[in-house]
Parts: sequence; C-alpha cells; structure tokens
Amino acid sequence: MKQFITLLLLTLTLTGFSQIKPDTTKKLEEVVIRPYFTVQPLLRTTGAVAILDRKVLDQQPNSSLVTAVNTIPGVRMEERSPGSYRLSIRGSLLRSPFGIRNVKIYFDEFPLTDAGGNSYLNALDLSGIQNIQVLKGPQSSIYGANSGGVVLIAPNTLTTDSTQFSLNLTGGSFGLFHENLNLGKRWKNYTLSINQSYQRSDGFRDHSKMERKYFQIHQKLDYAPKSNLTALLFYSDLQYETPGGLTAAEYELNPKAARPAFGKTRSPAEQQAGIYSKTFYAGVTNNWQLNSKFKHVLSAFTSYTDFKNPFLTNYEHRKEFTIGIRTYVEYFKKSEDITWRANLGLEAAKTASNINNRDNDYGIPGNLQASDRLKAATNFSYAHLNVDIFQKLLLEFSVSGNLYQYKYERIAPVPAPQKTKNFDLQFMPRAALSYLLNKELSLRGSVSRGYSPPTLAEIRASDNVINIDLQPESGWNYETGIRYQTENRRISLDLNGFYYQLKNAIVRRLNENATEFFINAGGTKQWGLEASASAWLILPNKNTAIRGLSIKSAYTLSRFKFDHYLDRTVDLSGRNLTGVPKNIIVTSIDLQLPKGFYIFLQHNYTSRIPLTDANTIYARDYHLVQSKIGWKGLHIANTQVEIFAGADNLLNQNYSLGNDLNAAGGRYFNPAATRSFYAGLNIHF
Repeated sequence: MKQFITLLLLTLTLTGFSQIKPDTTKKLEEVVIRPYFTVQPLLRTTGAVAILDRKVLDQQPNSSLVTAVNTIPGVRMEERSPGSYRLSIRGSLLRSPFGIRNVKIYFDEFPLTDAGGNSYLNALDLSGIQNIQVLKGPQSSIYGANSGGVVLIAPNTLTTDSTQFSLNLTGGSFGLFHENLNLGKRWKNYTLSINQSYQRSDGFRDHSKMERKYFQIHQKLDYAPKSNLTALLFYSDLQYETPGGLTAAEYELNPKAARPAFGKTRSPAEQQAGIYSKTFYAGVTNNWQLNSKFKHVLSAFTSYTDFKNPFLTNYEHRKEFTIGIRTYVEYFKKSEDITWRANLGLEAAKTASNINNRDNDYGIPGNLQASDRLKAATNFSYAHLNVDIFQKLLLEFSVSGNLYQYKYERIAPVPAPQKTKNFDLQFMPRAALSYLLNKELSLRGSVSRGYSPPTLAEIRASDNVINIDLQPESGWNYETGIRYQTENRRISLDLNGFYYQLKNAIVRRLNENATEFFINAGGTKQWGLEASASAWLILPNKNTAIRGLSIKSAYTLSRFKFDHYLDRTVDLSGRNLTGVPKNIIVTSIDLQLPKGFYIFLQHNYTSRIPLTDANTIYARDYHLVQSKIGWKGLHIANTQVEIFAGADNLLNQNYSLGNDLNAAGGRYFNPAATRSFYAGLNIHF
C-alpha cells in the first residue's frame, strides 16, 4: 500500500504541470484501441485494457518482449533462458512450468493459441509486431476458453502510401546478435509487408544458447471501398538450450552454471537438453462490408509445428497440425442519441498432436518409452452487443457457448483403441459498462465468467500418463475502475480493482523422477489492484532545450490466496498463490533532446515470490534498472540512420527470472543475466 500511495501522490503532483503552455508543441494523439470488434478511445473502454504501441516497444531491447510486457500492471512475463517465455495475467503460473497457458493469444485476426491450448509466442520476432493489446481478466465471452485474459498482437504493416525499407542490427553481451529487415510497399489498393529476422545468443548461463530464424509476410487487398482481403504467413525456426534449475546453494556458488549431474541423472549439457521448434502459420481474412448496416468477417487459419525436446529423462518429439475458422456478422445502426452494434459469430479449431517419447541417449533418441495420438477440438459461438448512449454511457453485453473435446489413442508401449473425452457445454457471460463523467474522467465496471479446460500438455504431461480426470477451471470475476485523462492528453491515470474466485484450479505436481503431472486443487481467491500513471512534464516541442520529457509508472498489488486447497494431507488454504509477487512497481522516464538525441531510463521493483504452495521458500525481491540512449538525427546520403546503445540490470542484481515452482530437489532457480550491454543501428532507406 505504501507503494500505491507514493504513486498516487506522484500523479497528483504532476497534474500541476497540466496548465503549463510551452511555446510550440506537437499535438499528442489520442490513444485508440480495438478490444471488442470496434475501435474506441482508451478513455471509454469498459474493461482493464493496456496497449504497447511501436514507440513503447522501440524503447526496450529488441531481443525480447519481457521488459516491455512487464510495464503493464497485472501482467508478468518471464524468460527462464533466452527464448523460453512464460506469460501470466493476474497470476496463472501454477499451470505453466514452461510455455503459456490460460491466456488466449491472437495474431492479427487469427488465434495463435491452438485447440490444444498451446501458444508458441516465442516463435514470433519482436520486429514483426506493430503493437500489443492486453485484455486483463476472463474474456471467454467472445474469445473462447481463457480465465486469465487475452493478448491481441497486430503484425508490423505499412500504414502510409509510400515505400518503406529498413534494416536493424544489434549486438551485445553474452554473444547477442539480432538482425531484421523490413520492407513495405503500397500499389494503389494493394499493400505488401515483409519482415525477415535472425537472432542468436550464447546466453548468460552455461548451456543456454539460442537461435531464431524468422520470416513474415502480410498482404492486404482493398477490393472495394470498405472491403478488403488480408493474408498473413510466418515461418519460425527456433532452438534454445535449457540449462535447468539450481538449488539455493548452487545458485549462490555460481549462478552461471547449468544444472550439474546428480546420481544417475545426467546434466542438461550431457543430455543436450533443449527445444527445437519449427512453426509454419498461415491465415486469410475477408472483411466484407455488405452495406451501411451489415458487415461479415471470415478468417481461416492453419499451422504446423515440429517440436523436439531432448530432456533429462526422455526425448520428446511432437508433430502438431491445427486448422480452424473464425467468423462473425456485425449489425450497425446509428441515430442521433444511440449507436447500436451487434455481433454474432463462432470460432472452431482442431489440433492433432502425435507425441513420441524415447530414451535420451546423450541427445540422441533411443528406445521408445511411449507413443500417443491426441486430438483436441474447441468450438464456441458468441454474441456481443455494444450500445453507446449519448456518447457518454457505453454498455456491453456478450456471451459464448463453449464446447471442448479431446480424443486419445495409445500406440505404445501397449496399444489401446481411441477414446473420447467430452466436457459439458459452458456458457460464459460478460456484462460491462463505461460512463463518461466529463471529457477527462470515466468510470467502468464489469462482471464476467472465465473458463479454461486443461491443455493437451497437461492432459498428457511429461510422466506420459493420460489424465482423463483433470477438469476445467472456471470462476467469476468482478472489477471496477476509473480512468482520467486531460483533454490535451498530457496527464493520464488508470486505476482498477478486481476480485476473482477460481474453482478447480489446475496445479502442477512432480514425481520423484522429476516428471510432472497436474491435478485440480481446490480454488483461489484473488484480490488485486492495478494502477498506472503517465505525464508529460515537458510536452513534445521544437524550440526548447528539452524537446520532451515524460514519466510513466505502473503498480500491481496482488493479494492472491489458495482457497479450500488440500495438498495430499496438508491444508494449504489461505497461503499465498505460488509464483505471484505481492508488489511490482515499474517506472520509466523518456527524455527527448535536440537533433534527435534521446535518453530512456526504467526501474522495476519486484517483491519476493513464493516458490512452494506451502510458502516455505521464497525468491528474494529485486530492483532492475535499464537504460537506452540514442541519436535519430543522423543522415548519410539522404538515408536516415539511428544509432543506439543500452544497458540492462545496471545494479548487477542476482535474481531468478522464471522460477521452477514446487521443484523437485529444491531446484527452483533459473538465474537471469547480470549487468549487460547492447548497441546497434537502424537504417531507414
């Protein structure tokens, strides 16, 4: 609470600057988003929504999404080793020993999350992203099964009628190298955007090398004044080594070390432990404006992933194929006082996953341990109504009916016929409103139900046992908020409070041989507060010695507790939710100087984190400071060049980013990099 009071006092102090009038200033653009079908000002949104635009992404290191995403209150992203992402919205890491679960992700109009619940976010390269919108809290009403939230990613596309060609080169500590090439061209009614990138790193720890090759194409054809056809395609070839978790003693002795061999268990280096993932994704969308009142949108998508994971105890090889559609019809009517917008649609997807587990003989597949064929199908229909009254009161009502099914067939060691598991039809409603008190202040409130079935990776975990008893988790979320923004958009404040009660929480468990399985373990009660504030102390201008100075701060308070949670014979009700820090504060300063010089500073404070359900072990709190300086005003032969340099973890903190929760043998810690540096250039032809 002390941190929140400090943030509030800072914001109130900064509002005093809103009356200052610089001589010549640039007009600040209004922030608009598209969370639920239609574009609307951020001030009027009915839910807790945050956006990371291209400017914010460019302020951060271009080698990872982590530091940018962690500026959003209520959102936490981790990276156990370069390329190994974990994403949590309002605390959901119990289900995510690796990867991303319980969060639905869309790339353009297409679900990046497959029908089996997996989201290969690390397949994407940051250079191929234009902006990221995060919808916090359950959004199952129109986005299907999720109880954490939704991430909407817009691809990097051409927005003007000109040709764009740019090259970025970045190098840094621990063998970092990142190259990306962007090309955009518009011919009358056709737009083509191509992105190519290559990234590698040796990693801070032993056995943590990473390499990604990425190629993305986005096309748009405006075949009618208000109708268009878009196509998205990307290919990603990602591989990274996994050094494994360390005990507290090993962590203190040498945080750069990979997990050592122990007894009969070989080390990750000996087993060549790592991830080798190749993903091809394609989608096409037809946006057809039938007339002034009706619009039809149809998207079809498919993906194929070849996934290999040599691990300490086995060598897993998965081949996953997904196909699906998403479509809706929109009705729009506008009168003098009321605007109506209604949407009716459906989304359907199927994922087939062929999984083989073999012995891992020093990185080479050996004898077959288990082989299974799994198929997942997710189908939901949805209806959404948006009513805008007098451009002050915005009402939103939505509901979806969700059907989830998976089929499983054991091929080896003992063949068994295919069986089907169906989950009951679930209705997910959401009701929300936003009221504009005046041009600068709005109030909002919402109630929604979340629903999240187990993923294929949880149904068939690394113990190679198909767990047909694992049930979906669901719960009701209640929240309210206030958003303030001065008319000239110089000062903004967003405050959001929520209560979420989750039932049948899915929790990870470990066997003695370190293989994992999942169970339903009671529920959770989650009280949270999210606040963000920003202010331009000096508005962007062309005359003064300081051409712009802004400050932003975000605060997250998470009081998440287990509820009716029995771990075997131990009652853990009332304990803090594992993996969730109670307090996080992120503050950044952006200083613009003459001739295109700039300085960016950011500080992240994260409080200690419980690493066991019993709260017996905690990861210590840490302070991260990063900086970036650059010069955008350099021109060489009519070519614009930007040079930049930055530093991460300036305080040289020893901390773990991506802890292994409830880890066997006390191997909780995946140490993050100490102080590091990078530099590079952007060339715009």
